[in-house]
Amino acid sequence: MQQIADTDSQGDEEYTFDDVSVVMGTYNEEAAVGGVLAAIDDTTDGAAEVVCVDSSTDRTPEIAREHGARVVEQEPQGYGVAVSAALAAADRPVVVTTDCDGTYPMERLPDFLDAINAGHDVVSGDRLYHGADTMPPFNRLGNHAFALLASVLLGERVHDTTTGMRAYRREVIDAIEWTENTGLSAELLIRPLARGYDVRETPIEYGERRGETTLDPLAGGAAIARSIVDVCLEERRR
Repeated sequence: MQQIADTDSQGDEEYTFDDVSVVMGTYNEEAAVGGVLAAIDDTTDGAAEVVCVDSSTDRTPEIAREHGARVVEQEPQGYGVAVSAALAAADRPVVVTTDCDGTYPMERLPDFLDAINAGHDVVSGDRLYHGADTMPPFNRLGNHAFALLASVLLGERVHDTTTGMRAYRREVIDAIEWTENTGLSAELLIRPLARGYDVRETPIEYGERRGETTLDPLAGGAAIARSIVDVCLEERRR
């Protein structure tokens, strides 16, 4: 899998931000979600659809609605369930996943859309390319380990398996049955790659998190590693 820093050529089918849904799971992110949604609105001139699947107990859903997002409320069931629901709720032919904690560069959305227009099926943001200095060292080490594990099992170099920022053609989302919860971020890269879709990674900057994380790095890391192994083995048996 090659890395792309930018894309110059264009495919036959040209999408605009009127064709883009930006989706995310949200859980008690009132400190960050407004800034993230404002950045999406600014970058896309308000054209992109935004879908938040929310399980919060704070003002996150209210803030999201104030910024024009469509909010789907559900009981807390984990990261993967929320993102799966967000993917299913998206209406448009290009779907972009992101997190709502302010770590991902929404100003790069045009580059992701350009890459889709160039013919790529999945465009995945590589946080580790530039060092990800704002990421806690333990998390950074774990993400390198996840990428190495996936690379060995797939037989192809993967640089960042658990990034939250990716763009997909809608048909890729619809063609695959997604199964994981905590490990969904890795599954969303591994299954398309294993099935021969045109998957490309592009370096992105990774920002400082706004608000407190609710994830346990040890338990979450173990679940992600198990997911990577399970999904890779399932794909090899197909």
